[in-house]
Amino acid sequence: MVPGSIGHDVLRVLHEQGHNIVDLSFSETTPDQLPAGQGVVLWDVGIAPGLSNMLVALAQRELGRLDKVSIKVGGNPAQPDDGWSYMAPFSPHDVIAEYTRPARIVRDGTVTVVPAMDELHTVDANGRTMEAFLTDGLRSLINLPADSMGEYTVRWPGHIQRYQRTTLSPDELVDAWAFDPQRPEFTWMEVRVEAGEKTRVWTVEDSGKDGDSSMARTTGLVTFACVKAWSER
Repeated sequence: MVPGSIGHDVLRVLHEQGHNIVDLSFSETTPDQLPAGQGVVLWDVGIAPGLSNMLVALAQRELGRLDKVSIKVGGNPAQPDDGWSYMAPFSPHDVIAEYTRPARIVRDGTVTVVPAMDELHTVDANGRTMEAFLTDGLRSLINLPADSMGEYTVRWPGHIQRYQRTTLSPDELVDAWAFDPQRPEFTWMEVRVEAGEKTRVWTVEDSGKDGDSSMARTTGLVTFACVKAWSER
């Protein structure tokens, strides 16, 4: 589980060489900011950003300008514990970046930047009482016609408060959040779109299967579908 920045470095080289790339490595630099190259990039593929963006774009095509978009998503242990109640299903350094990078959201039709972890609130994740807070995940949706949009990361109660208090270094957090493949876990996402009197809601939940984690499945299956669709064009 290497940091997304490494994948982005590879993307840059492949783009300059003229390859077609399906990219699921997160970087603050988007493909439209890459140096000139002959490659074509399908970027931010995965569950969120990725599938979430596709669903919101689908709703916008159907409904027109959107009143409110809310994306809630997270990969977590099936049960909380007395510690972090968390293990990182992808690079822990990228998790830390989620918690520290300012979040770009839309409020009153205007792109706004707020601190990560803002708007902390309780959510019902398919019968589980959890907490959600803003992170920088809208990406390609940021300029979609909408009055309000935000992506929220979902965690067990107390996790993000512990992070805010911790004195552990990033490398120490890597150890503290080590993924345990024997521990039951799940990925849950809710995409909710409102436009006038119409509402669209999509929910995804996965608990892993055949030795693959829920995050590997939800990310990998979307990536495979994109590769397949692109190759068949």
